[in-house]
Amino acid sequence: MNSPFTGGSATLRQEKTELTFRKEKFQYVHQFYECDETKERFTTTELDEVNIAQVYNQYRAKYGIPFPDEIKRIRQRYGLPASKMSQILGFGDNQYRLYENGDIPSEANGKILMSIQNPHIFENFVINAKNQFEDNEIAKILSKVKAVETDEGSASNINYIFSGCRRNIFNGYATQSIGKLKNIILYYIEKFDGVFFTKMNKLLFYTDFYCYKTTGRGMSGLAYKAIQRGPVPVRWDRIYSSFDDIQPEIVHFDTGAEGTRLVSSISPDLSEFTNTELDILETIYQRFKTDNSTKISDISHAEHAWQQYVDSGQMISFEMAFSLKAV
Repeated sequence: MNSPFTGGSATLRQEKTELTFRKEKFQYVHQFYECDETKERFTTTELDEVNIAQVYNQYRAKYGIPFPDEIKRIRQRYGLPASKMSQILGFGDNQYRLYENGDIPSEANGKILMSIQNPHIFENFVINAKNQFEDNEIAKILSKVKAVETDEGSASNINYIFSGCRRNIFNGYATQSIGKLKNIILYYIEKFDGVFFTKMNKLLFYTDFYCYKTTGRGMSGLAYKAIQRGPVPVRWDRIYSSFDDIQPEIVHFDTGAEGTRLVSSISPDLSEFTNTELDILETIYQRFKTDNSTKISDISHAEHAWQQYVDSGQMISFEMAFSLKAV
């Protein structure tokens, strides 16, 4: 990065600081550039977005406010446009759409949004709003809502894979989507023509922490711990055995040793990812495409995230993403 003050070089730095949001103070890792010559500080739009995202994430998590992707998924589940959702919930005309696009609801509205994930609760909101709609229209809306069932099986699978943790600093506040996680794994299986367990553990770690470093949010929804062989997803063995389309393959080496490689006959569904996420996946692939399991494990040992948490039994805070060395 060139300094806007001198045209010379500038160094990316970070410091723990706090920001007041809605009359409450939140601590976060503030990233900024420092001009090497004048020592003056400056930021970019991208850094500003990551800095403020850390604060917004904490506020949502503290007060149980859904994230934008969750708010959109609620509406899509009921098959209704954002304008109708606003009417039913008593929000402003375009408020639901604004929440989907990133505006942060008040604590009260946030709790309403969280509660209506239960179709029985949302049905009551619809009934209470029936006088705002024509009879045939309210009948159609109620028909759609009644067709939605609480998917306990899906919730159970999510808890099984993601260890029952809500979005927080230990999973990068990421969407907990089984589909997205599966396609991250498939992406690397296809790119590397199969991936050994140890390497996949490190690829997922670097994907998530680099994503948090650049966007303020993780990608897979997984949490991580530091063991002797480097950072790994919590209960990683459970994760890899959860997908029918991904199989473990035993590989025998000339030395007599053997290892387990993940393989699949299907390709990833890239529509699961934003363009930014695809760029991140490609960056991680390019960085480690020539490294075997031993090499990438050694690289991960140089990370502060591993050195600070190794054998602590604690999950690694995603704040450690800002100290990544390899990417």
